[in-house]
Amino acid sequence: MSESTHRKLVLGSTSPYRRELLERLRIPFEVAAPDVDETPQPSESPKQLACRLAMSKARAVAAQFPACVVIGSDQVADLDGHALGKPGNHARAVAQLHEMRGQTVIFQTAVAVVCLETGFAQMDLAQVKVKFRDLTDAEIESYLLAETPYDCAGSAKSEGLGIALLESIDNDDPTALVGLPLIRTCRMIQAAGVRLL
Repeated sequence: MSESTHRKLVLGSTSPYRRELLERLRIPFEVAAPDVDETPQPSESPKQLACRLAMSKARAVAAQFPACVVIGSDQVADLDGHALGKPGNHARAVAQLHEMRGQTVIFQTAVAVVCLETGFAQMDLAQVKVKFRDLTDAEIESYLLAETPYDCAGSAKSEGLGIALLESIDNDDPTALVGLPLIRTCRMIQAAGVRLL
């Protein structure tokens, strides 16, 4: 058994949603906050933004844990090439959901895995196509008051009441919409030297 099979895992994220998803794998991991400026760059697409931030977060935390396998992830809601981030407050969440009703939004969820000691670095992207129902103003208000999803990209918390906002979800990695595509994550952390099964 090589030393690489014993590498410790670190989640470079303070998101409770990503932490809950990673806990499904039943392997120990640490959590560390990445210090990364999330401001979009000029002319950067939502897809490019998600990928850049996922890798930046993984590398920022890997600098603190060079012998560990570090996961970084980011999600950007993509409405016709326009990035919708975390609303942060009620008024912005209302505006986002008004914009998205009746539309198809692509949730660009990127995940990066880095181990500085071995030089390992991989990144992948899960694209989730979400069709929103043609919501009424009253439905939007009722949802936001019940769920307060102000820390979720695009104001849509699909693992809760937010599922009622949606007409359909099309993807190949069922946890991607919540914020961490576990199928891709499993593949990459195994390649980096973390034992799963």
